[in-house]
Amino acid sequence: MIRINIAEAKTQLSRHLERVERGETILLCRRNVPIAEIRPLTPRRATPRPVGIDKGMSVPATFLEPLPAEILDAFAGA
Repeated sequence: MIRINIAEAKTQLSRHLERVERGETILLCRRNVPIAEIRPLTPRRATPRPVGIDKGMSVPATFLEPLPAEILDAFAGA
């Protein structure tokens, strides 16, 4: 991690941003006291994220049926 003061960040911003693009993190300081962190963003996906996490996942036929009475009672505090 690179530590720089605000004055250096102002004068060398382009150079430091190039380092951030390469994956480095910068700790921005005011009088050597850290106040902010500049780090690279995660790259955006080139393709849309697939729907669902588990391939082949299926929903059981009982999914939309009402819950059993004992579970409903537990929610009601009985």
